[in-house]
Formats: sequence, structure tokens, C-alpha cells
Amino acid sequence: MEQPDLTDQFVELIRLASTDLRSDVEDALRAARDREEEGSAAQAALDTILENIRLARANSTPICQDTGTPIFYIYFPPGWSTLKLRHQVREATATATAKSYLRPNAVDSLTGRNSGNNLGDDFPSLHFHEWEEPYLKVDLMLKGGGCENVGAQYKLPNVTLGAGRDLDGVRRVVLDAVNQAQGLGCAPGIIGVAVGGDRGASYIRSKEQFFRPLDDQNDVPELTELEERITQEANQLGIGPMGFGGKTTVLGVKVDTLHRLPASYFVTASYMCWADRRRTMIFCDGEITFE
Repeated sequence: MEQPDLTDQFVELIRLASTDLRSDVEDALRAARDREEEGSAAQAALDTILENIRLARANSTPICQDTGTPIFYIYFPPGWSTLKLRHQVREATATATAKSYLRPNAVDSLTGRNSGNNLGDDFPSLHFHEWEEPYLKVDLMLKGGGCENVGAQYKLPNVTLGAGRDLDGVRRVVLDAVNQAQGLGCAPGIIGVAVGGDRGASYIRSKEQFFRPLDDQNDVPELTELEERITQEANQLGIGPMGFGGKTTVLGVKVDTLHRLPASYFVTASYMCWADRRRTMIFCDGEITFE
């Protein structure tokens, strides 16, 4: 397959991710709104969120003023050039910023200067994976700073929380992470959990859980049960939408595992705000589709 220039298509992928929330997330927010007490602050917060989603889609404007870190996962067929793909994605990111689909967010950590175009050292974040499929797939996530700030990593056992090296210990520390976040992560949030790995791999895998649809089911029965239990118990904490109190603190919990060293047992809980901005682009047989 001849490798085309997909820069314009990448711009459209960014626009969709930033301005048009996926239906599974919007449906979960609507269901949450209907669960809250009539006239409550929680219901009012969710009404505002839902109206914001409508306006962003109608006007093609960002769902949130913090358009986050663009994180791309690029799955490409054998023979494609990652250098070309990298150049096209970075050019598209700068163009999307100029079109105001993205806010300039890339700040030099030493000088404090903003690059103005969302280009910098490992910004946007690009993950390349060659696969055997004959088509290109690009997953994009926009990860906001507020929810990024309240993610947490634990090392088990944790005596303070009574958490051992088992799934009940995982449950205890994840609930602690949600409780510590309160409303600061723009609840209701989605929690991505990774069990195992080293510190770095655990953070990466936990964020990858945000690509999963809210209504999917884990392939591992034990993890399905864990996801459902943490979701139920987190929603009993009373934190509620934006920390105003209520019945919906999280929209869902997604858990995955990695192999680990015998000496280490890390559990990472990454937090995604209600604006779970993710989109997928597929290029196959010369045709582009967006999901």
C-alpha cells in the first residue's frame, strides 16, 4: 500500500475528539443525570455538562477549555514510514491549534514558555505499533490536566489502607484514589487501573484503559467483577458531579494487568474527567472512516 499524506484527515480526527463527545460517554452522563435527585446541585451540574456537550458539537468548539495532551496510538501496516506519520501528525496538531480545535498547551518545563502550537518535546505524545493488518488505525485521546493531577500510584502491600497483594488490595487503593480526588478531577470521572508492571509501564497501561468504551466488558471475569464493584462502591462515596455531592462519582472503572517483578506490586489509578475525549480514524482501501 502506497503511504498517503493524511495530514488533513488527522486534523479532522483532532477536531472530532475535541468537539464531539462519543455517544457511550454522553449516554452514561444522561443516565447519571436521571439518577440524581430532582433539583439537586448534582443534577444541575450534569445539566450544564450536557448542554456544554450539545453546544460544542453544534458549534465545532472544544468541549473543555483545557484541550489536554494529545495522545496518539498509531497502528500501521508493514512498510509504512513512522517518520512520515510523525511529521503528518505533528503538522496536523499545529494546524488544529491554529484553527482553535486545540488550546496551546505545550509549555517548556525549564523556561515556562508556551510553544504556541502544541509542539514540543514528546508533545504530542505518539505511540507507534506495527501490526499485521493491511490498514492504518489511529486512536486519539485528549487528556486534560486537571484529571491528570489526581491520578495516583500505590505500592502493595499498603499497611495504612489494609491493602494486600490481591484484588481486594487493588480495590482498596483505587477507592482511596477516588476519595482523595474528590471533585478536583471534574467528576463524574472514569478510572483506568493497571495492576503490575514497573512504575512507567503501569501508568501507560492505566491510561490506555480510557480507549475502552464505557459499555464494554472485560475479557477476564475476575476483573469484570472488580470493575463493577469499584464503580458501585465509588458511587457510594457521595462526592458526586464536580464534587457537589450526589450518586454519581464515577461513570466507570476499567482494569488491566501486566506481569511484574516479584519484589514489586504497583497499582496505578489514572483519572479521566467526564470529558473522555477519544476518537478513532481508520484508513483502509483508500477510504477514511471515523469512529
